[in-house]
Amino acid sequence: MLDVKNLSVKLGGAQILENVSFTAREGEWLMILGPNGAGKSTLVNAISGGVPYTGEVRLDGENVHRMKPRVRARKLGVLSQNHHVSYAFTVEEIVRMGRYAHARGLFSPRSGEDEAHFLDAVEKTGLSGFLNQSVLTVSGGEMQRAFLAQLLCQDPRLMLLDEPTNHLDPKYQKQIFDLVRRWVAQSGRCVVSVVHDLSLARAYGTHALLLKDGRVCASGGIRAVLTDEHLRQVYDMDVSGWMRTLYEGWTEETT
Repeated sequence: MLDVKNLSVKLGGAQILENVSFTAREGEWLMILGPNGAGKSTLVNAISGGVPYTGEVRLDGENVHRMKPRVRARKLGVLSQNHHVSYAFTVEEIVRMGRYAHARGLFSPRSGEDEAHFLDAVEKTGLSGFLNQSVLTVSGGEMQRAFLAQLLCQDPRLMLLDEPTNHLDPKYQKQIFDLVRRWVAQSGRCVVSVVHDLSLARAYGTHALLLKDGRVCASGGIRAVLTDEHLRQVYDMDVSGWMRTLYEGWTEETT
């Protein structure tokens, strides 16, 4: 579904990404992992057209750079870490914006399909009690859920998620990751996401791309990538040992 070949990004004279190549197929959830400064968010921005790059990005065999914006929006949706909103849109207005790519015209009436996608997105993200509230007054977690609901309402074939649960407490982290897992299990869908939490990546991802200093260190199935050797090479520490130590602390509390 998504094919990236030799993607490189240089910003302000600095090489951020260098010859990154990978493929994400239908039904897969690809986790982009690596330390701070590895180029993870830049990679998502490049795929979505947010930063200039060299190389090639193809979605369903078509060059993403050459797609018309409306066509691209029907196939590809993005959820960023942070949202800069300067107008007092309500949560409902933010969510409904996800259907604009599917509208026949700027002032065309909502269809039954639009309403169904809207109601489904609101229910799944738990936002029914916030619809009339301005996004300028909600918490960071509630705003993130509003924009995730917008993405669900958009209903693309490919989701690009940059730290999708960055501002959420554990309850909503689990709900969102479970929701995305169910979403990608439906026919014709794929997810590519940046995640810092290796435990979440291992629990939910099917595949992984491990970056360091803008280069690919490992890619493939999630367990083949998240090995002791690969993690030590990328993070310069015994990641597995540290994770086991953290887990032991929890088990001691319950015994």
